[in-house]
Amino acid sequence: MLRWSAVAALLAILAAGLFANWIAPHGYADQDRESPNLSPSRQYPLGTDELGRDRFSRLLYGTRVSLLLAPAAAAISIAVAVALGGFTAYAGAGWARASSLVTDLMLSLPTILILLTVRAMLPLNVSALASIVITCVLIGALNYPPAARVIGAGVDALLKSDFILQARATGQSPGRILIRQLMPGIRPVLIAQFWLLVPVFVMAEANLSLLGLGVSEPMPSWGNLLRELENYSAIPERPWVLAPLGVLMVTVLCLYAILPSGEPA
Repeated sequence: MLRWSAVAALLAILAAGLFANWIAPHGYADQDRESPNLSPSRQYPLGTDELGRDRFSRLLYGTRVSLLLAPAAAAISIAVAVALGGFTAYAGAGWARASSLVTDLMLSLPTILILLTVRAMLPLNVSALASIVITCVLIGALNYPPAARVIGAGVDALLKSDFILQARATGQSPGRILIRQLMPGIRPVLIAQFWLLVPVFVMAEANLSLLGLGVSEPMPSWGNLLRELENYSAIPERPWVLAPLGVLMVTVLCLYAILPSGEPA
């Protein structure tokens, strides 16, 4: 029951983001300079920000950006993990050892520190679309080590299994073993790791954008919408600014509730 409730809530949030063009009463960049910092009203359900932009509309568009960015980054991370942690084990001991050294180095450093350092080295004055692409690629490419470890262990176990040994004994080529035997066997691990990474990457994007190193203005995301909370003394007077945080928390909890294992990891 809990899982199905989480699925329903997540689908509702995703649908609100995907159909933001039709649901949002205003554009995410539309400004009403004569109406800054308004309280919620019929025209502005969550009020306006300091530039007179509709918070509700920006929340809808930001939901779409964040919920599409995280799975895309997770797909990139799984691809890198398969290349460096999985098929290097299949390629031979030398490649596996080199991949393990790189993975160990990445795991020994704080991930958020790596993200901040690499992002700060790249141009910050880029278009909103470019900032989305950069954020997605960085989060996905630099957060692969945990998945690489799991995928590498799964591939190694499969290589030692009886059906792989039988396939080799019957003279099947390495390519055929890879496609017909190894890939179907490792698919459940890939799916599980993908779902584990999505909520992690939702939070990673929020952290980067909150610090001004992720999705850039005027494009909204949950991260840069949370920057309004920096003025925490104003929250009691304007509690509706907590709406992005509430949606973020509900989404992450729902994602963990529908993990393949059935439990948060």
